[in-house]
Amino acid sequence: MQTEALRGGFANQPIEASHAFRAAMTAMARPGTLQQITGAQPPAPLSEAAGTLILTLCDPETGLALCGDHDTQAVRDWVTFHTGAPLVSREQADFVLGQWTDLLPLEDYRIGTPEYPDRSATLIVEMAELRLSGATLRGPGIRETAQLNLPDATAMAQNRLLFPLGLDFYLTCESQIAALPRSTRVEEA
Repeated sequence: MQTEALRGGFANQPIEASHAFRAAMTAMARPGTLQQITGAQPPAPLSEAAGTLILTLCDPETGLALCGDHDTQAVRDWVTFHTGAPLVSREQADFVLGQWTDLLPLEDYRIGTPEYPDRSATLIVEMAELRLSGATLRGPGIRETAQLNLPDATAMAQNRLLFPLGLDFYLTCESQIAALPRSTRVEEA
């Protein structure tokens, strides 16, 4: 393990972790909003938002899959040191991290079962930008409608058809996150 893996965690763990957890939960409860999430200084190519989500949501009992350019030794070492999360295959993962094209096909991931719909994967999608325009979102946590640029509105609309099963998504860019829970209806722009 390189010494770089030892750096980049929360400087004030209790405070920063609680702020990050609140941002992550607010994003999931209010789809189509952007939240600031900071505290981590992860190795490239992880964004600050993705690294902070990993520090906040992963632990030794939470399997994480790294996909594409995000599956580097530096990222693996950093995740292992700071969270203890086991690095697993996509099929076994609780959380999956990568760019959209690296995360496909979506059929690789657990979508839960009728008895345990919560036993599904959450995908952390690294984006070049996040903006409040694009696909129209409706559903729980949204007053009337919201808009968000999505990497593939059609795939995310099809995911909604599986509800109460399906995948949940965090979209990350720099120090911002947005979320798209499986309960959100998506209409293409």
